[in-house]
Amino acid sequence: MINRFLLVLTGSFVFALGAVAQPETWQLDPAHSAAQFAVRHMGISTVRGGFTKLSGNAIYDPNDPSKTSIDVTIDANSVDTRVEMRDKDLRSDHFLDVTKYPTITFKSKQTQAAGPDKLKAIGDLTIHGVTKEVTLDIDGPSKPVKDARGKLHVGASATTTINRTEFGITGYQGMIGNDLPITIDVELARPATATTTSTR
Repeated sequence: MINRFLLVLTGSFVFALGAVAQPETWQLDPAHSAAQFAVRHMGISTVRGGFTKLSGNAIYDPNDPSKTSIDVTIDANSVDTRVEMRDKDLRSDHFLDVTKYPTITFKSKQTQAAGPDKLKAIGDLTIHGVTKEVTLDIDGPSKPVKDARGKLHVGASATTTINRTEFGITGYQGMIGNDLPITIDVELARPATATTTSTR
């Protein structure tokens, strides 16, 4: 009887661990996410801006980061540098040409651990209709936090640097720098499950 009880208990424990270890899909929370960029102007100052509308999801397995996948879409029309005339120019065919190319996307192809609470994601970044492989250095995801409705939230920040001319964005050469550091800050959420034990 005791042996049978131990067998059932052990089996239940292993099943629970397996359930916890399964990759989970987290949905990006647009209200708490943004993408920022910086560009040198005439070599003397740095202009910063961002995109305010993002969507997407991430599949994450904390026990096997290689199973992580990331899919993010940015609304190119949501570019915001706090100067309306400049934003209109950025939306025009001088730069992003948002009428023809309304979205910017990143889809990961490979992800790996890069240290404690850090990941490195290699994937395809598409801007202005041009797709190039880039590497995102990711801080996070953070440990899950449960809100008052029982939904779990995690946060992460990803950085990379691109050369805009490689994506066909060549306007105002000599006045505006070509290298653009990019930071994507996201909050992701999913409903809590019975097997979830990680809260903070």
